[in-house]
Amino acid sequence: MMKPILVTGGTGDLGREVVRRLAAGNLPVRVMSRRPHPTDVSHEWAQCDLKTGDGLADAVDGVSAIIHCASTLGRGDERVTRNLVGAARRAGRPHLAYISIVGVDVIRFFYYDEKLASEKVIEESGLPWTVLRATQFHELVARASAAQRRLPVTFMPSGFRFQPVSTGDVAERLVALVSGEPSGRVPDMGGPEVRSARDLAEAFQRSVGRRKPIVPLWLPGKAFRAFRAGGNLTPENATGAGTFEEFLASHA
Repeated sequence: MMKPILVTGGTGDLGREVVRRLAAGNLPVRVMSRRPHPTDVSHEWAQCDLKTGDGLADAVDGVSAIIHCASTLGRGDERVTRNLVGAARRAGRPHLAYISIVGVDVIRFFYYDEKLASEKVIEESGLPWTVLRATQFHELVARASAAQRRLPVTFMPSGFRFQPVSTGDVAERLVALVSGEPSGRVPDMGGPEVRSARDLAEAFQRSVGRRKPIVPLWLPGKAFRAFRAGGNLTPENATGAGTFEEFLASHA
């Protein structure tokens, strides 16, 4: 009998896609969540709080691999990764695959600092490991505009470009990686197009039938200077296939 693959953050945007693809490949899945899901019996559920460690020993017990998608959005990623690594070491050293962000090593931003520190924890863990960095997800880019829907204008960061990638494409890559041998740091993954923040905001407005001014917002500081310099991009690794317009159409 195959051992299950644990997915942390299994109810988030990326985690759900990872779970779908594992299940579609008839791979046994254990979904980690802070909340119980007693009515869903299509796969195993592990109720766990990665910050406190409550339920973590049971969550990692007997798994063959872990796909670490959970994030605190910069409010403790390093700590929860240390907790996960410690439990995984005690549970028999499963293959640990981690999703990080393109540019965490060049953009000094609190969330990116936490992701980079988490990478280091994994690299030094003694576990078999794989780390994939991806560009911003379509969902994040769309939410930047959707959150401003009640404003008379839409503010977008001046000089920023993004290379949004489909969570489905990233999930497919993560499943392929965790199904193979541990690979260490693998090539970055980006979406098929590098586009300005303004262009993406206009695409969002078209998708919801709105027209309102897009106002460039200048953001000072080293972190935002690194964004304007393209530190968040990986055009040489544009391996994602799904475009932003395709994402918008499917979420209309």
